[in-house]
Parts: sequence; structure tokens; C-alpha cells
Amino acid sequence: MLKNIAARGRSPKLTKLHKYSVAGVATLGAATLAFSLAPGGSHTTTDAAAASTAPVAYSGKQIKGVESDVVGTSAAALKAKTIEAKHKAADSAAAAKKKAAQAAAAKKKAAAQADAKKKAAAQADARKKAAAASRSTQRIKMQPVSAKTYANNLDGWIRESLDIMKAKGIPGSYHGLHKNIMRESSGNPMAINDWDINAINGIPSKGLLQVIPPTFKAYHVEGTSWDIYNPVANITAAANYAADKYGSMDNVNSAY
Repeated sequence: MLKNIAARGRSPKLTKLHKYSVAGVATLGAATLAFSLAPGGSHTTTDAAAASTAPVAYSGKQIKGVESDVVGTSAAALKAKTIEAKHKAADSAAAAKKKAAQAAAAKKKAAAQADAKKKAAAQADARKKAAAASRSTQRIKMQPVSAKTYANNLDGWIRESLDIMKAKGIPGSYHGLHKNIMRESSGNPMAINDWDINAINGIPSKGLLQVIPPTFKAYHVEGTSWDIYNPVANITAAANYAADKYGSMDNVNSAY
């Protein structure tokens, strides 16, 4: 005899599988009952419900529009990139042209500077040569003239004295000097008078033109010797004294 399970006071535990099976049977029964009770056109409602649960499909026009937008965006981007590339190429070409122009200008400037430097060097060389030639000419013009020489005799003494007298502005002639020298000393530069009043006074006359020491000292001509017996110094001092007292030695015809 079978045991009464329900009599034990508890119902058996339903597993998850049992729950799903019961739910499925209930749903199927409800659907069958609804179909049998619905009118003839009720399939439309079922179709609508099915349609509402079906996935929504997009129209072909909408997809094409999206594709057009994508294509248009890509074309615009490509066009922008092309324009940007052209601008970059133009900028590069302009930069290259500017660089070439600057290089040409720099080369031209360097050539001009080199030419100017060359011209300046040529001018400096010309000036240097001209200056050298000028200095050479000046040296030629400034070459010292040989000193005039005089014979160591009465003629030479008179001529040298005349040149000094001319330089100092003292008047007198060769003839005037010569005639007075011959009368006073006979041409002896060491002649001395030891008998006249000057000799008595202790200042005898000396030299070619018999000049006393105080007179020689007072009328000495610069540039000549201070020796009273020196022929040129004696003649020149005597001529200077005669010019002061008589206007010139040419005017002296006796003791003076």
C-alpha cells in the first residue's frame, strides 16, 4: 500500500526547474484560452503585439543620408588638407625664393665690397707712390749746396768778407777794401802799429785794416772770429765801423 505523502503535513520543495515548467504551462493555457475567445479579426492584435516586440528597422533613405554626410565630411576634410598642403607648398616656395634673393643680395654686396676694397687699395698704392715721388723730388731740391770756398790769400779774404757784408747789409766794394788794406798794412794780417797815439795809449792798431781792440770789439760782426788778427774778422769789423762813421769803406781815403 502506497504512503500518503500529503498526510505527512508538508508539501514537497519545488526546484527552479519545476517553477519554470509550471510558469510555462500556465502561460500556454492562457494563450489558448485567449485565442478561443477572441473574434475572427483578433489576429491583427496579435500581429500588432508581435510587431511591437519586433526590432525597428531603419529606412534605406536614412542610411543613405548618413553615408552622404560621412562622405561629405571626408571630402571637406580632404579638401581642407589639400588647401593646407598648397599653402604650405606656396610658403615653402616663397621662403626658398626669399632665401635665394637674400643669397644673391649678399653675394652682390660681397662683390661690391671686394671691388671697393680693391679700388681703395689701388688708390692707396697710387698715393703712396706719389708721396714717395714727392719726397724724392724734395730730397733732390733740398740737397745741400757745396760750401763756397775762398783762397787763403788777400783776394780770398776780401771776397769772403764781401759775402758776409752783403748778408749783413754792410756796404762796401772790393776796390774800396783793397785800396785801404794796402795803405794800412800792405796786405799783412799780422801788422801792428807801435808808434802812433793809439800805441802810446796802450791800444795799438792791428791787422789788415789796423783796427784798435776797442773798435774791433764794438763793431765785431756775428759769425766771424773774435781774433783781431783773423783777416776776414778784421776786414768785416773795419768795414762795419767805416759804414757807421763814413757811410762805406769806399769813402775812406786816409787814416780813419
